[in-house]
Amino acid sequence: MSTTDAFDGLQVIELATGIAGPVVGMLMADLGAEVVKVELPIGDPDRGTPNFVTFHRGKRSVVMDPNADHDRLLELIVGADLLIVGATAWAEYGLDREDILRVAPRLVVLDLPSYTAAAPGWHGGAESNGLLVALGSIGWRQSSHDGGPIEQLYSHPLYIYGLWAAVCAIAALYERESSGSGQLVTVTGANGVMVTAVNGLTVPADSPDPNTAVGSSGRHPTYTRYQASDGLWFGSGALGRKFEVALLKAIGLTSVLEDPRIDGRTERMMLPDNFDWVRQTIADVFVTEPRDHWLELIESLGIPCGPFGEPEDWIDHPQVDAIGMRIEIDDPEMGPAVIPGFPIRLTATPARIKAGAPKLGEYNAAVSPRAPQAAPVLTKLASGPLNGVRILNSGTFVAGPFSGMLLSELGADVVKVEPLGGDPFRQSGFTFNRGMRSAVVDLTKPDGPSTFLRMAAASDVVIDSLRPGVTTKLGIDHERLSSVRSDIITVSLSGYGEVGALSPLPGVDMILQGMAGLMTAQGGDDEPVTNTIAVVDVAGAVLIALSVVTGLLVRARSGRGQRITTSLAASVTFIQGSELTKYEGRPAGRRGSQDFRGFGPWDRYYQVADGWIRVQTNNEPDLIALAGTGIKVDPLQYTEDPEAALQSAFSELQGHELVALLSDLGVPAVRARRVSEVHRDPSLMAEEFIHVRGSSNDGGYVATGRHASFSRTQRSGPMDVSGAGEHTTAVLAESGLTAEEIDEVVASGAVIVGVPTPQQLAASYR
Repeated sequence: MSTTDAFDGLQVIELATGIAGPVVGMLMADLGAEVVKVELPIGDPDRGTPNFVTFHRGKRSVVMDPNADHDRLLELIVGADLLIVGATAWAEYGLDREDILRVAPRLVVLDLPSYTAAAPGWHGGAESNGLLVALGSIGWRQSSHDGGPIEQLYSHPLYIYGLWAAVCAIAALYERESSGSGQLVTVTGANGVMVTAVNGLTVPADSPDPNTAVGSSGRHPTYTRYQASDGLWFGSGALGRKFEVALLKAIGLTSVLEDPRIDGRTERMMLPDNFDWVRQTIADVFVTEPRDHWLELIESLGIPCGPFGEPEDWIDHPQVDAIGMRIEIDDPEMGPAVIPGFPIRLTATPARIKAGAPKLGEYNAAVSPRAPQAAPVLTKLASGPLNGVRILNSGTFVAGPFSGMLLSELGADVVKVEPLGGDPFRQSGFTFNRGMRSAVVDLTKPDGPSTFLRMAAASDVVIDSLRPGVTTKLGIDHERLSSVRSDIITVSLSGYGEVGALSPLPGVDMILQGMAGLMTAQGGDDEPVTNTIAVVDVAGAVLIALSVVTGLLVRARSGRGQRITTSLAASVTFIQGSELTKYEGRPAGRRGSQDFRGFGPWDRYYQVADGWIRVQTNNEPDLIALAGTGIKVDPLQYTEDPEAALQSAFSELQGHELVALLSDLGVPAVRARRVSEVHRDPSLMAEEFIHVRGSSNDGGYVATGRHASFSRTQRSGPMDVSGAGEHTTAVLAESGLTAEEIDEVVASGAVIVGVPTPQQLAASYR
């Protein structure tokens, strides 16, 4: 095995267009695998765009005609390690899933349906961010001014979908190292929605859908954005009582805390009756001084904050360059280009971007099929591909805990190691904490670090989300951990990475969204728009999971552990992807607006008699064809203002009726749905999109269910949230401590033994 390439020797066949599948292939190529991008003779439809420059770097293009080259393609597939199949590729290439699994028993097949495994979701079934987020409730969960669904300017859900699919595929490759067998891994577009919007999809059972007409700033008055006296925007990351109280006191608003409507309980600021007046009171203060004044004050309090920027400037930010997320390449077709780099840093087997995207068919003669390898006659069954892996996760708030939940979903035994008093965000972040056991260790006590090291010695991976240098101060850094287990894998998430001027600062989702230009781009010429979904945190969680499975596969193949790092700065750069890519002649970046509905008359939301629909097509239907369906469009108005003409024609029709009419014309369209409708979708229920759980109060709650499907190593069943320290004794015993030793560390206060926690949701913080 190479000393530099994590996945040297692995071969990947990519049959995918769009974003999710190509993102998986891109990550595999960056990690050293040979990724063969199979294209139809007409080529990938994204050729000549920033998407192709970004997502297909380092791959090998092979052109195959589904009819003339079918046998050659099959021969190439059966000798590979991983096959990536996009939403429409099975039909396009004339391949049969069951036949391939039968003749290639060691092959991991990653299937990426556009919506569910059984239903394409919309006409044609091609991957679509706009249709997926509309059908999956993300569009209508976004805060707005008028309460209607909002089009996301950037395709964050598809990036996160691709990241999560890569995690699942690599987990299956890791499992294959011990079992010798491949399997079918199915990660659907609906699974991508689940991971992206997990917090918004976890709600009390039978609760009404929240009012989304709360403006562009979100639902939290101190975890949001404000405008200063110089007209410049900045973000305040004051989340949690400690920071909320500190900020209000520092800006002279103790009166808000003393107001009877708040009565010192900062969580009441988010109540519908209080939010508007609290936010306006704070806004009236911030508009009195310039931005630099407020940033200096807020930073002095230890509260994350930052200036808002433009997306086109972010890729050139010194911090982005410092953490290796700004890469210069020579693209064979577009010339010199700047693209986002690989989002995690592996110290022993670093990723490398070796080349730009390939020319069409450039490797037709160079790529050779590999001989298929035999697999065991009786394949191994397991509860998750990571079954048998022990992970200590000391991450707090969102990204760290959520990574643990995702890894638990893959079958790992994840122990959430919490500080004294527990994770301060464990109730607000209830859904992110599912599936993990909990042990409380006070690392400030004399016996705390040594106890943690005993636990680490019995673990495969240790995760933290502390600022750079803190693990060293606490005595649990990689060097100390590797002294008790030489092949241990450690993964660290920080706000801005471990080098660069911003590395010492705390970073949170809200601030990175603003600094990287996401909010500015979404709002366009209007006010910056806060994304209701914590897309930076969520992507950060999946990057931690990607770090873990990559480290495990490298160790399984080489015997080496290593230290891996990532950051929210890398996360926010990654999920903007091709939007940040630069080369001479590239089209200008897209801009949104307040209550942004879409990109053109045939790629947007429209209001109908019973709600909204989302349409998306590159080929505008003929007006005669529309009239033939009963959709009456005024030709003159259509010529002058097509969006207004279509809105007038659509407004009196029922959503399901209009979607059916448009689908008959070959126009992909879906109803825009709220969370409550998504929870009641029979096809999603059949695939365990949600789990309905009993709770400690009346009514129960609904949480996301099965996040991916594995044909041979499927973990099943809902996951609960553990009480802080509920499993302390069990984890210590499993780590080799005797009953007497456990009693001693409990008596010293270095560990706390807790009890189960009520299974009960708190109000959403976004």
